[in-house]
Amino acid sequence: MNRRHCAAAAITLVCALALLTAPVQAMAAPIPEPGPTSTAPAAPKKSLEEVREEIDTLYRKAGAATDAYNLAEEQSKKQSGEIVRLTKSIADGQARIAELKDRAGAQAREQYRSGGLPPGAQLVLSGDPDLFMDGVNQARQGQQATKGMLTELEQAQEDLETYTKDASLNWEKIEANRVKQAKAKKSINAQIAAAEKIESQLAKEEQARLLQLEKDAASTAQAAWLSSGALKDINREASAAGKQALAFATAQIGKPYVWGAEGPGSYDCSGLTSQAWAAAKQPIPRTSQEQWRQLPHVAIQDMRPGDLIIYHSDASHVGMYVGDGSIVHAPRPGRHVTLTGAGTMQILGVVRPDK
Repeated sequence: MNRRHCAAAAITLVCALALLTAPVQAMAAPIPEPGPTSTAPAAPKKSLEEVREEIDTLYRKAGAATDAYNLAEEQSKKQSGEIVRLTKSIADGQARIAELKDRAGAQAREQYRSGGLPPGAQLVLSGDPDLFMDGVNQARQGQQATKGMLTELEQAQEDLETYTKDASLNWEKIEANRVKQAKAKKSINAQIAAAEKIESQLAKEEQARLLQLEKDAASTAQAAWLSSGALKDINREASAAGKQALAFATAQIGKPYVWGAEGPGSYDCSGLTSQAWAAAKQPIPRTSQEQWRQLPHVAIQDMRPGDLIIYHSDASHVGMYVGDGSIVHAPRPGRHVTLTGAGTMQILGVVRPDK
């Protein structure tokens, strides 16, 4: 019996050692059959209202950048024209100085031809003291006038050159800003393209619903504005110039919005208002931000047709008040010049071009 127990124990020990010394992979779990590749869960689809807000934000940013670009472009053109004017003035001044120098040289040559006699000798030879003294006085007056004008023109020339140098430096700064804004065109176009891409990816039914959401949001904002009593005391008539500006602006209804455009086939928001008032013989700044900064402000309750309503905290949009709580404006890319409620956007204030 003892022998059997010992044999059994030996066999058990041998089996255990065999298991312990076997290759590791023999102990590994079976490799599972390959299945479909796992992916991260898809981001939840945005609601149409979220899409509308995203598109509106993109167009707002593009609009603000457009206004900044338009201002830089306008400043550069004005400064460039001023430099051209100054350059012409300098050329005219140089021509006048050259003429005076020629006249002074002619006097010197005449004196040389007369022998360069001193006044005393000329007095003896003239035989007529009064005639001689008249000639001396006239000569002195002529010399003094020529010298004085020459000095004055040389000083004016120096002033013009200094001013032109300053203007050129200023123009270089403005031109650098314009170039910087020109580079921002890529950003503007990218924002517009992104907004257009979002819209283009919507089904026709969704695009129709998106447009309805825009209308609903505008109606809600307009109703809230009207219910605040904003129109209670607004009953003034347009001025004669205001009527002309209004006639021009409303005649553009239906034309497309194009950023940076000033007509006649398309407009951006401030391009429409600036051209409308130009048609009324009342030039105003080109951009909505400069219109807000430079034109006289009036209270909303004193608003009259033809006045300009500036929108958003950065003054990045403008429309012309037409009366009865409405404006005519160029809304954004993809839209056309149209009439809408004056309270459909956040009002910053009102300005009057012909105050």
